[in-house]
Amino acid sequence: MISVNEAQRRLLALLPADCALFPSTTIALNECAGRYLAKDIIAQRRQPLADLSAMDGYAVCGDHAAGSWRLIGESSAGNAFKGALQDGDAVRIFTGAFVPAGADTVIIQENIAASGGRIALQPSANFTQGANIRAAGSDFNSGDILAARGARLSAGVIAAAAMAGYAEVSVGHRPTISIIATGDELALPGAPLLDQQIPSSNGVMLAAMLAQLPCHVRDHGIARDNLPALSAKIDEARGSDIIVTIGGASVGDHDLVRPALEKAGASIDFWRVAMRPGKPMMAGTLARTLESSVILGLPGNPASAFVTAFLFLLPLVRHLAGSGAPWPEISQGLCMADLPAGGDRAEYLRAVYSSGALRPLSHQDSGMTRPLAAANALIIRPAGVPALVAGSPLEYHAIDV
Repeated sequence: MISVNEAQRRLLALLPADCALFPSTTIALNECAGRYLAKDIIAQRRQPLADLSAMDGYAVCGDHAAGSWRLIGESSAGNAFKGALQDGDAVRIFTGAFVPAGADTVIIQENIAASGGRIALQPSANFTQGANIRAAGSDFNSGDILAARGARLSAGVIAAAAMAGYAEVSVGHRPTISIIATGDELALPGAPLLDQQIPSSNGVMLAAMLAQLPCHVRDHGIARDNLPALSAKIDEARGSDIIVTIGGASVGDHDLVRPALEKAGASIDFWRVAMRPGKPMMAGTLARTLESSVILGLPGNPASAFVTAFLFLLPLVRHLAGSGAPWPEISQGLCMADLPAGGDRAEYLRAVYSSGALRPLSHQDSGMTRPLAAANALIIRPAGVPALVAGSPLEYHAIDV
């Protein structure tokens, strides 16, 4: 067995070093949500271009002690006041409008009384010189890097790109993932069950986990536990960037995934990882026209399939799609239960996180789906760690899929 960290390192090493095999593409801003940047977003303009009013009110110049100004015009967003203010002048101004030349402060309208072409500060009001003005370039200046290559195009990044002068951006590859469930005991979700059959939950679970990522998912259905059936499904999946098999990766007489992959010409890089759940995971490559598909053989128990997909499949997809940070984030919280010393494998405990506290779920059986439905965190217990008492800090992954 190899460690989780070693398995993750070796997984990415299966990919070709030549990034030209995964070309970027340029797409419109309204189509790029969730993709990963292939080039930095560098501001092509300054924002704001000039000083802007942050509030509806009055732009004033001088005579602050008197608290009274001559009203000489108006400035609204898209229709700036053309002149310049002299000492004692004021201009009615609206949020987002250019601050006229000569103005040094915007006083909010609630603090002003207007009458007969003049304005005056309300008796109970006060203001700070320079208030309510968004300075030119206070958001960003031309040449600023607003988002780096590898960043995910969130709504905020897309808004910044639009404001910076972009109509389209360069994004990474959108990999294709083929999913093959295996097992004589499986039936399609919702189908009538024969004796000893169970619904196939892993395929739809993985598709749901991948739904938030920029990828194409191809579901090849269920392969029965025989070499011809498995070989046919693997042939169907050829050409995908990643081929994922679920189940049949252990050492039993009916665990035929590895023989079927090797028969198809696959090269297995590693098999079995020192983790619980998820030990019987394998990874390798299968040759195709220009480069190799990555093969991931995930265990068949639902919790095992979920944890291995979370730690290996999703990061692999992010990496192929151009992410600069493909691995799940590690956070810290307080565990609200005693935990025994770690064994010879890293453990990932399904847990509920709330307000800094982590509560491991009482059932950790890898065959159960109800704990998966309840969990929003995976507690990380490295191999060989000492026992832990309730209230102690530990590390976890937030489940965000």
